[in-house]
Formats: sequence, structure tokens, C-alpha cells
Amino acid sequence: MIGAVALVAAVLAGATIAGRARQATFRSGTSFVPVFTTVTDAQGRLVPGLDRDQFTILDNGKPQDLTLFYSETQPFTAVVSLDFSFSMTNNLERLKQATEQFLVRMLPSDKSQVGAFSDRIQFSGKFTSDHDDLIGALRYPRIGNPTRLYDAIFESVDMLAGIDGRKVVVVFSDGEDTASHKSFGDALNHARDKEVMVYSIGLESEFFSGARLMRSKPDRGLKKIADATGGGYFELKKTDELGPTFTRVAQELHSLYTIGFTPPALDGKEHKLEVKMKQPGMTARTRKSYIATAERLTK
Repeated sequence: MIGAVALVAAVLAGATIAGRARQATFRSGTSFVPVFTTVTDAQGRLVPGLDRDQFTILDNGKPQDLTLFYSETQPFTAVVSLDFSFSMTNNLERLKQATEQFLVRMLPSDKSQVGAFSDRIQFSGKFTSDHDDLIGALRYPRIGNPTRLYDAIFESVDMLAGIDGRKVVVVFSDGEDTASHKSFGDALNHARDKEVMVYSIGLESEFFSGARLMRSKPDRGLKKIADATGGGYFELKKTDELGPTFTRVAQELHSLYTIGFTPPALDGKEHKLEVKMKQPGMTARTRKSYIATAERLTK
């Protein structure tokens, strides 16, 4: 969990990233497994400017030679899926304002669409880099009950079908899934299968049920799916943290290292992935596995 003070510090520290010159330092024409990696220091700050020799990729525990290394910003395509269930009634305006912080930080080469979920799931309908169109789409979803969180994640992944490059789902919720047709396992496996990175934001919020004041608790699946796919998880206790958190997500997506390797064997099995850093105090975050088949490789 990242508190408001730490988030603001991270935002300020990361503000210089967009302006620095980045360049590809090594690339091979062979097929490879892409591994999108976020690097932070002991204080949770993003770490720019690292060289390829700082990274070690482990495939089922065995180090692999890097056949790809990019440290420059790569475009992404994202679906931003927001909880519009009844418990969010008092916090919707702040949520919309916070989401704008993500959208306005998209670069011209990035694309996104926005969606909302409660008893039904809605999407703005097309991917675009137009900030005004995306912000305008936030006005239309309606509040409802119950909460179809896992269905929303599953369908958000579906929206990214056929998209090349980095694919991202940014999902926000203040409570547990209560009515999805898909299970947590369905949503997790679908995101992993389609190689979609999921960023999850959970909020503890208070709302009046009609009989008494209640406090919501974010679904535990949010962290699990973010960890498995290499995204980030942020659990918040105050709505004031929403804006800095959505800003942080945008900055992370513009600060990823793209590294890759040629798999030692195309055995069709699931392989565990791990990235280790040479410099002490640094932590690498990436997806936990990949399937070793030729169809999964990038050229």
C-alpha cells in the first residue's frame, strides 16, 4: 500500500522522467519473450536511466541472456475500468477527477478507452488518444448495484484483443465482487493468457446502506491479479490519495523497461519469470510467468 505522502514524493521524483532522453541500447532481430519491468528503489521511487547489465532474467530459476533492451518510453493501449456501484455514490466526482489525471498524462502515441461497472458493464467504445473525448466519456455511466468486478476485468481484457504492443487494464474498485458470472480465476487466467498488464486501485470507503453507515473493503483479488501480470496494486484509505495514485500509474507506464530473451525451449509449458537487479536496494516488478510456445513470442 502506498500512502499519500509517499505517493506525492514518488510523483515529484518521477516528474523528470518524461523529459529525459531515452534510447534503445540493444535489440536483436530474433524472436523473444517481452518482459515489461518496473524498477523502484527502497523508498518506492521510480528508477530511470539503468543499463542492461543491471538486469538478470530468470526462466524457471535459470539466468537468460537478454536479446532485447529498451529504456525509452513505449506507447501503451489501456482500458480504464471504474467501479460505479452504489457504495461509490459520494466519491464519484473525486474518482472522475482522479481518472482525468491519468488521461491527461497520456502521450500522443498512447490510446485508451474508459469503462464503468456495477450491475452492468459499459465502455466508451473506441480507443483514442483524444483527452477531451476520454474525459467526456466519464460523464455518461450510471450508478447501479451490485458489483461485477471480475466480469469487468474479463471484458476489459477482451477489449484489447488484436491490439499490438503493451496492453493494460487499469481497474478501480472500493469493494468486493458480488455478482460476476466470471470467477476470479477466470479473470486472472484471461489476463495472463492474453498477456495484459493489470493495474489495480482499491479504496476503503464509507457509505450509507439505507439502514446504517458501512465501510467497504477492496476485493483481495485486485492485488493478486496485479502481482501476477506485472502491474501495480495501490490500496487507499482516503479519497485524497486517488489523484496522486492515478498520476503514479501513468508515470509507471511511461517508465517501464522493456527487456526480453529467447526462450531455451518451446515446450508449451508455463515457465516462471523473475527479474533481479544487480544494484542493492532496487526492486523489479514484472509478470510472474509465460507460456513457452512459438505463438507467444514477439519478433
